Amino acid sequence: MSDINQLISIIIPVFNESESIGFLLDEVISVMVANKFNFELVVVNDGSKDNTSQVLKQLTLKIKELSVISLRKNYGQTAAMSAGFDFSTGDILITLDGDLQNDPNDIPKLISEINNGYDLICGWRFDRKDKLINRKIPSKIANKLIAQVTGLKLHDYGCSLKAFKKEIVDDIKLYGELHRFLPVLANIEGARIKEIKVNHRSRKYGSSKYGIDRTFRVLMDLLTVWFMTKFLTRPMYGFGFLGIISILLSLAMSSYLIVLKIMGDDIGNRPMLMFSLILGIAGVQLFSFGLLSELLIRTYHESQSRPIYRVRSIMSKNKN
Repeated sequence: MSDINQLISIIIPVFNESESIGFLLDEVISVMVANKFNFELVVVNDGSKDNTSQVLKQLTLKIKELSVISLRKNYGQTAAMSAGFDFSTGDILITLDGDLQNDPNDIPKLISEINNGYDLICGWRFDRKDKLINRKIPSKIANKLIAQVTGLKLHDYGCSLKAFKKEIVDDIKLYGELHRFLPVLANIEGARIKEIKVNHRSRKYGSSKYGIDRTFRVLMDLLTVWFMTKFLTRPMYGFGFLGIISILLSLAMSSYLIVLKIMGDDIGNRPMLMFSLILGIAGVQLFSFGLLSELLIRTYHESQSRPIYRVRSIMSKNKN
């Protein structure tokens, strides 16, 4: 059970969910009231083209805890989730999909775990009710790949049912389609993360907004997140290392060719000559990219007064 003064923000991004959103809000309110939570509902209408706007307008007249953020067009789930974070005022933020597949009855479990000292609780759809070929298999492959590359071992990165401490969300900036990597971004900020099993239900209304092509977008975003995980505060370690290796290989090849030239061999038609030149130029460019990245990272941190560390708590002996 949460502190009576603790405000819980329920964030629900929706896109063309006019049939399901009313039922979902009823379920959420029922769970929150039954558990005596102090809560607010923040629904982000991500440029829906169906009757969602009208349905939400009617719901705001009946539900005092409800706020609706309507975006000017369909920006995607990452932007909608970011808007929900920005307009939420709660101490704990809960996110879930608007399609009724996430079960609101799991919300108290997430809140309980947050109050046990964790910063982020991730839902794990261990018995997922989705199509095998289009959703479950690509998702399983993506989850294993993300866990391997990032080092954060979770079973289900894509489950929208999550609970966050407000201060963790404040440190995370979302761009592109990075919402599926929220656990990884939170891990970069030093968050304490736990994964728990949650119920997953079959879709009753509408159709999924994602297809198998989503897997390829995940792979592209994974490269960005991998770089952020490894080199966010030290990009020179990545670019500079590769640059030095290329330069050293180029020098080794060039030295070998010079020796052959001194010995009288014709090196003008040797592929190694061109290869050593390419490696040398690439090495200088990579090293230069590393220096430029260092300057950009410094500008990024200093312009936002953003420290390269995060403080969890401060303890000191009281002095009279």
